[in-house]
Amino acid sequence: MYIAHLSLADFRSYTEVELSLEPGVTAFVGPNGQGKTNLVEAVNYLATLGSHRVAHDAPLVRVGSERAVVRGDVVDTSMPNERHTLLEIEITPGRANRARLNRSPVPRPREILGVINTVLFAPEDLALVKGDPAERRRFLDELLVARAPRFAGVRSDYDRVLKQRNALLKSAGAAVRGASRSGGPVDLPTLDVWDTHLSTAGAELLAARLELVDTLRPLVAKAYETVAAGGGTSSGEAQLTYKSSLGPDAELSPDREALAAALLDATGRARRDELERGVSLVGPHRDDVTLGLGAMPAKGYASHGESWSFALALRLASYELLRSGGSDPVLILDDVFAELDAGRRDRLARLVADAEQVLVTAAVPADVPESLAGGRVDVEGSGVRRVR
Repeated sequence: MYIAHLSLADFRSYTEVELSLEPGVTAFVGPNGQGKTNLVEAVNYLATLGSHRVAHDAPLVRVGSERAVVRGDVVDTSMPNERHTLLEIEITPGRANRARLNRSPVPRPREILGVINTVLFAPEDLALVKGDPAERRRFLDELLVARAPRFAGVRSDYDRVLKQRNALLKSAGAAVRGASRSGGPVDLPTLDVWDTHLSTAGAELLAARLELVDTLRPLVAKAYETVAAGGGTSSGEAQLTYKSSLGPDAELSPDREALAAALLDATGRARRDELERGVSLVGPHRDDVTLGLGAMPAKGYASHGESWSFALALRLASYELLRSGGSDPVLILDDVFAELDAGRRDRLARLVADAEQVLVTAAVPADVPESLAGGRVDVEGSGVRRVR
């Protein structure tokens, strides 16, 4: 799978871009702040409907414009005659985005998920190891959607239920506090209903995450050993452990009915605290993935180099997992090599060199390892010019 043509209108710093791309390696080279990352960010947006740099869409629209358009011609080489699919996203802050598939509108943008997959390496990936649990939850959920786009709907359903339940907890908590002062009773049957909704939706997401972590575990261990060879493996094998808000003694098997029952029971036991705080304290939104090196947690104990190796291992494992589905995802290496020592640079480059399409950003040509020699596009002053 590769993207053959990228078109942008009023996206980030670009008024308009028309850029043809080819399989193999393409390096976007230019000084910092000239728009290299904007190009690969647009490619990744077509695959994920999100940015790796910002949480909301507003910064993606060029200043002074009402909307931005990202369009890509995707070639699936696993299909007969190398099938082309045209994807288009219209980004309009403050309103619902619109999507088209082969120029035909689709009901919801998430209908185009799965047409193209990307795996993006970026300096921000250190947050997977050193950052908050939300970073690791997002990593799992985005990979779930990449493997099976229906999980975009599962996530959306869970987020909707969670929002509704939190709003009810706030209002019910205020009512409970008022009743305790007046001595009157409080009826909370509606909260019981939303407990059930949260448990059902949460069990679906939790079961999928547990299955994904089990699948990733050996892939991450192998990738870490390869990337860190000679520079960190003495700390032990890279490990992933799912940490559920159900507690350390909970039986975590991907049995959806059992998980729903466990979540329902846990929300019942947490109700008093939830009413006092006005938030849901149990569910996948409170979970984490513990990353370990041997017997020690990576967060707080791993060196800078070990943390980078772990972050790279998570992305490489994602790549291998998506690749096993029959089609290579597009690999995006956004200003990564400048962050790595020479050994990790070379090992990462060798590992990804055989990918069907690799998009690299770098400030100077020397930042691109020789094993990733290929096409080059110079980027300067928000303009693009193919060199080779």
